[in-house]
Amino acid sequence: METLTARRLNRATLARQMLLARQKAEVVTAVERLGGMQAQEARHPFTGLWTRIDGFRREDLHRALHERSVVRGMMMRATLHLVSAADYAAFHAAVDPVLAAALNGRGQLTAGLDLEALLPVARTILADGPRDFTALRALLQERFPEAGDRALGYAVRTRLPLVMVPTQHRWAFPPSADFTMAQTWLGGTGQEPPGDPVQALVLRYLAAFGPATAADAQTWSGLKGLRAVLDGLRPKLVTFRDEKGRELFDLPEAPRPQEDVPAPARFLPDFDNLVLAHADRTRLMAEEYRSRVTTKNLRVRATFLWDGRVRGTWQAETKRKSAVLILTAFEPLPEDAIAALTAEGEELLRFLEPDATAHEVRVEDS
Repeated sequence: METLTARRLNRATLARQMLLARQKAEVVTAVERLGGMQAQEARHPFTGLWTRIDGFRREDLHRALHERSVVRGMMMRATLHLVSAADYAAFHAAVDPVLAAALNGRGQLTAGLDLEALLPVARTILADGPRDFTALRALLQERFPEAGDRALGYAVRTRLPLVMVPTQHRWAFPPSADFTMAQTWLGGTGQEPPGDPVQALVLRYLAAFGPATAADAQTWSGLKGLRAVLDGLRPKLVTFRDEKGRELFDLPEAPRPQEDVPAPARFLPDFDNLVLAHADRTRLMAEEYRSRVTTKNLRVRATFLWDGRVRGTWQAETKRKSAVLILTAFEPLPEDAIAALTAEGEELLRFLEPDATAHEVRVEDS
């Protein structure tokens, strides 16, 4: 069985994540290829698509959301994701155990909730029109005054298939967006297709993030027991070993570039799935830096890549029409890296802050 080095795994994942070169792609196609995009905050997928799609414009994602070919709802790891309408229909049933476990994990918060009584009431309320969760919780508490409003909201959020309703807001969703039932929003597209949804989800994962172990797939999805699923898929897959001897699964025709393929400077937004999709993330960053990317309160910081690896974090600030991108490097960067990151960072600032009259990139050592 062939052994793949960490650098070879790095290049394979970057190729699938459209990070070796920007590519011409429609938004819905790109979102599917990426295995969905975590969207805890509305603006971050815009940056994630800008860094991957050649010629991406903000209105491209707006259009896909308003045309309902892409939706934002709770999916993998019980977190908000952008996924295509087709993938939502295909995979929501697969991640339902993850959403149920998220609710059960809040036992102290949700103790005593009667879901059989609560969920039909929530469906009836939402049938009258989309609601944000402040309004929805208030209406639910009128019917269930003994329950906490946050418990009611979280139960509905995890146990009903809901999607968020886009607006003309700059990043397509206001801070407190309305939700509606997925089937109402998607119509016939919201019907679950035939086949095993968990197997389909695992295949989508490998296409976006492979080669990978069962533990990697579980980390990305939040599901348990995926080794058995991968074993069942063996006739459709190829296998490798990593340098630690672990078995890796992959699709036969998926790209696995050689490790000498160049990887350009790239900027990833907060919560980008690239840094969340593997149990072992050493193909992307040194283990010692993992805690500097994912904080104790589970904030996932925006990162930048040089030669395919996470080299630090970044943040953008705007004051008086002047936009500044501040890069905090984990280690001193060579001059060619600084030059490439500066050029790419200036373009990022122009995308994020098109009305700014000045753009500056600063590189700092941590």
